Amino acid sequence: MELNNMKSTPGSRKKQKRVGRGDKTAGRGENGQKSRAGYSKKIGFEGGQNPLYKRIPKRGFKNINHIEYTVVNLDKFVRVKGDKITPETLIEANVIKANYGYLKILGEGKLIKAYKVKAHKFSNSAKQAIEDAGGKVTIINNKKEEINNSDNKKN
Repeated sequence: MELNNMKSTPGSRKKQKRVGRGDKTAGRGENGQKSRAGYSKKIGFEGGQNPLYKRIPKRGFKNINHIEYTVVNLDKFVRVKGDKITPETLIEANVIKANYGYLKILGEGKLIKAYKVKAHKFSNSAKQAIEDAGGKVTIINNKKEEINNSDNKKN
C-alpha cells in the first residue's frame, strides 16, 4: 500500500460551509450579532459582560518621569586605566554597557588613588570619598539638555 492509493473513510471528512452564497440567511443562522455584516469579534470581548482585563484588580503606579540609573560603586574604578573616569572609559573597561542611560556613582569600596570622575549623579558618600582621596567630581547635565544645546549651537 502506498500513500497515493489511500482514501479517507466515508463520512470522516465534511465539506466546508461556504458562507455568503445566497439562500436567505447565507449560512449565518437567523438573527444576532454574528449574522450582521461587518461583524468581527474583538480581542477580550465577552458579549457585553465586563471583560476579564477590567475585572482583575490593578496594582501599583507607573511614574512616566522616572529616570533609571546605571549604578557603579567606587571599587569598580580599579578596572579602569588612568585617573579619568567617564562613561566612555567605563564602557571600554567593560564596567557598564554602551546603552547605560544615566550613570550614578555610589560610595561602596575604597579608592586607592585620586580620580577625576564625570557622571550624571553621585551619592553623598561617593562624592565625599572621591574628594577625600584628592579627586574631582563633575556632574554631566541630562542628555536631553545636551541635545537641545547642541541644536542651538548649530543654528
